[in-house]
Amino acid sequence: MQEYTLTVFSEDKTGILSRIVTIISRRHFDIKSITVSPSSIEGIYRFTIMLVLEEEQVRKLTEQIDKQIDVLKAFYYDNSQIIYQEIALYKVSTEVFYGSDTVENLIRTHSARILSVEKEYIVIEKTGHQNETEALLDELKKIGLFEFVRSGRVAIVKPMERLKNYLKSIEG
Repeated sequence: MQEYTLTVFSEDKTGILSRIVTIISRRHFDIKSITVSPSSIEGIYRFTIMLVLEEEQVRKLTEQIDKQIDVLKAFYYDNSQIIYQEIALYKVSTEVFYGSDTVENLIRTHSARILSVEKEYIVIEKTGHQNETEALLDELKKIGLFEFVRSGRVAIVKPMERLKNYLKSIEG
C-alpha cells in the first residue's frame, strides 16, 4: 500500500462531493485528506483526495469516479508525480514565550512563522508535508498547545495538466 493523490475535475454541481465520498466509503477506503478548490479552468472545480491503497484499487476507484455524471475527468498520481503541501495552524499560550526562547527556536528550526499575536495566545503557521507539520505539533504539545488544525493536501502534478489535454482531445 502507498499514498496516492486522486484529482477529480467537475463542474460546480450540488451533491458531487457527496457522491465521490460515497464511492470511496462504499469500498471501505479511508480518505486521509480531501480538498476542493477552483481549478485553472473557469467554472471547473478540482477535488484533491489523498488515499493509501494498492495501485489496482486506486485505478479501479478512479475509473468508477470517472463514470459519474458531472465528473469531467479523474486522475491518480503517486507521490513522485506531484508536488504537494499542507498548511497547519497552532495556537499556543503567549506565556510560553516569556522567559525562554524555546518556542522561538522551534519556530525557526521548523521554518514556521507567527501569524497573529494576541493577549492570551499566539498563532503559528507551518507549511509542509504531513510529517513536518506533525513534528512541530509534537514539540508544541510538550510546552502547551491550545489548538491545532491542518488542511488537506494541495497538489500540483509534475506532468503538464492532463485535463486541458483531455478537453482538447474531445473537442476535436
